[in-house]
Amino acid sequence: MKRLAMALLLCSMAMLMPASAETSDHWIGSWSAAPDSTDPPFESQTIRQIVRISVGGSKVRLRLSNLFGTGPITLGPVHIAEHAKGSSTHPGTDHVVTFGGKPTVTIAKGADVLSDAVSFSVAPLEELAMSMYVPGRTGTSTIHGVGNQTAFITLKGDATAATVFPAGEVSSSRFFLTDVEVSPSVAGSAIVVIGDSISDGVGSTQDLNARWPDVLAERLHGDHALASIAVLNGGIAGNRILHDGHDPFIGPSALARFDRDALGKSGVRYVLLLEGINDIAAASSFADTIDDVSAQQIIDGMKLLIKRAHENGKLIFAATLTPYAGVDWPFYSVAGEAKRQMINTWIRSGGAFDGVVDFDRVLLDPAHPDHLLPAFDSGDHLHPNDAGHKAMAEAIDIHALLRTN
Repeated sequence: MKRLAMALLLCSMAMLMPASAETSDHWIGSWSAAPDSTDPPFESQTIRQIVRISVGGSKVRLRLSNLFGTGPITLGPVHIAEHAKGSSTHPGTDHVVTFGGKPTVTIAKGADVLSDAVSFSVAPLEELAMSMYVPGRTGTSTIHGVGNQTAFITLKGDATAATVFPAGEVSSSRFFLTDVEVSPSVAGSAIVVIGDSISDGVGSTQDLNARWPDVLAERLHGDHALASIAVLNGGIAGNRILHDGHDPFIGPSALARFDRDALGKSGVRYVLLLEGINDIAAASSFADTIDDVSAQQIIDGMKLLIKRAHENGKLIFAATLTPYAGVDWPFYSVAGEAKRQMINTWIRSGGAFDGVVDFDRVLLDPAHPDHLLPAFDSGDHLHPNDAGHKAMAEAIDIHALLRTN
């Protein structure tokens, strides 16, 4: 009798409790930015950040990170709305974001938090404005350094619900926000790019969403068979495969961050790797022998990423390393170029990856194959310009790569 009474009580409680959207909805990542470094504190300020998602849905949720914080941080209120232009939002589109039903959240040092689902119908490739208030004083702020998108910051006060954002400061970094997830109307999946500054968009025009992963998202959206596939950008400027960053090389290594920035993302089915050039260049930049890695060490690092992706049921593709001769500061070397050629040969012919994208052949100057084609050079001889990013994305055989033929 006691067991029967307890069962009846539990059933009654379950009927009174609201159903959890997170347990019934299908979620996929639609936008991401990998945390890579720190910034000074905020105090009683609002940060408004603009993101362009890749696929749409009927609900949205956000992930905020305190990965590099020196202690717990409290954030909120947090709002999300349709972006109009500049720092403004479209009237009538503002939505409050909650965390466990509350308008504020405290995130422990080194942790992150996922918001409650927000009923907000968003379209593919739509720009959203995410506004968060920092009610107290933070320690160091967890950021993604090269956002390549203007963020707007008040001098003081909560402006999270403001349609017209007050004048203040601007930045090109991302703050605390690492993911926008959506609940799509049809089942979808995501491809995540693990890369360095080229994938991060260095060389492309700020605020134009002209990075090659952005153009790839546009191509997928324009193809009916592939429109449900999201693109997540896990590029970090200065990132390496084997070693964590120290200036000018940034962020946890690809090996260290692979689970968080790739395998752990919602809905990820595919990974595309474009990294290794900074591992090569570090040998010319530092005297420390640990940084002087061989081509085989870089290949072995790639093999570890392949193993981990396959163990988690993901397909993993590689892009060949692009030309970099002519870079002004101690970056390029003849020995480094030999390593690049060896790695590219292995990527093309080794058969270890589930697919290959040959960005090297897309971007090289036929008259000087170790250089970028001038028409694709942003000016520093390393990073493609908008035309180069577009050429990279358009060179991908998306149906062959994503196995839809």
